[in-house]
Amino acid sequence: MKLPIYQIDAFTNEAFKGNSAAVVPLDSWLPDAVMQSIALENNLSETVFFVPAADGAADTFDIRWFSPIKEIDFCGHATLASAYVIFGKNPGISVIKFVAKAVGTLSAVKLPDGLIEMSFPKRSPEPLSSIPASLLEGLSIPPQEALKNQQAYFAVYDTEEEVRAVVPDLRKLVALGPLDVVVTAPGVHHDFVSRYFWPANGGDEDPVTGSIHAGLAPFWAGRLGKTDLLALQVSQRTGLLKCRVEADRVHVAGAAVQYLEGTIEVPSV
Repeated sequence: MKLPIYQIDAFTNEAFKGNSAAVVPLDSWLPDAVMQSIALENNLSETVFFVPAADGAADTFDIRWFSPIKEIDFCGHATLASAYVIFGKNPGISVIKFVAKAVGTLSAVKLPDGLIEMSFPKRSPEPLSSIPASLLEGLSIPPQEALKNQQAYFAVYDTEEEVRAVVPDLRKLVALGPLDVVVTAPGVHHDFVSRYFWPANGGDEDPVTGSIHAGLAPFWAGRLGKTDLLALQVSQRTGLLKCRVEADRVHVAGAAVQYLEGTIEVPSV
């Protein structure tokens, strides 16, 4: 069986930056084990699969995301990558709706400046009454405070320099699974910065994590007293995200560039 595949660098307008996602459009779902094997073979932070919605709407797709380790409930950069591919192949579509089991409907729209803006459910973090020992022991610099949401623990620092300097002990952080860990602080040239560690679910450090900005953006909107924020994920590859916070939604926009278009061959199912 031959399938199309695209590799897209998301949350960047430069090749070899941002976060790479493999995009595999399907007519119908493959067995879970086959999709997991494709994700493992790709060995990117995410491989995303989507199929046309059952109602036949040209702008609506069911979507699923797989890390090399497991299926993921919610992934922002691979959603951006999928929208980039669909917009490129279907110039008549102006708004895309993705439907995912865990997070409902995510929309994507291409903005006049060329960025793609996605609408996510708001997932604000809540303060912790006590910080887990594995979180404190897993970060080389103690955070000033800690919170968590459905996806991750939030370790908050005073400065961007601290976030850049943190060294994770992944053997400690994996004990926090199924939750991941995001470290964050106010930015020097951006409203806030972050890094993301996910040893229990995908790997060591994620280059750019769109989904966690559904929690980071409302957190920093409250701290900074503004609803439009510019975020930088300060991984080695880096990624730029424009965030807009509403009452119950968080809009996250970014650029994307295509690195690869090709065909993969998998056993017939």
